[in-house]
Amino acid sequence: MRIRKLKECTDIIAGDNTRLRELLHPYRDYDFSGRYSLAHAEVAPGAKTLKHKLTSDEVYYILSGEGTMYIDNESAHVVAGDAIDIPPGAVQQIENTGESTLAFLCIVDPAWRVQDEEVLE
Repeated sequence: MRIRKLKECTDIIAGDNTRLRELLHPYRDYDFSGRYSLAHAEVAPGAKTLKHKLTSDEVYYILSGEGTMYIDNESAHVVAGDAIDIPPGAVQQIENTGESTLAFLCIVDPAWRVQDEEVLE
């Protein structure tokens, strides 16, 4: 049984300016055979990610906080318990509009790779 503990994952700032910790990724140094990647992301109050797009499918699952999700020309208020489907090639950005950290899971299929992401700002 493999269990990854969030507190033991390396904390990085992703290309879109999100605080990120990868939990599962098939191309990293631990034994995970899935084709997707799973990361925990955080955006500070008043902050937003940089506009970006992926060639992969992505899902955000909001764990805590609130914000506005932007996908192409649409926007929507999001809160804990919301799952957001982000299609490949869509321009995306999330903004923390609350007073606490916006935390969410990012599931990318196939697994995230730097060459599959384009930061637009």
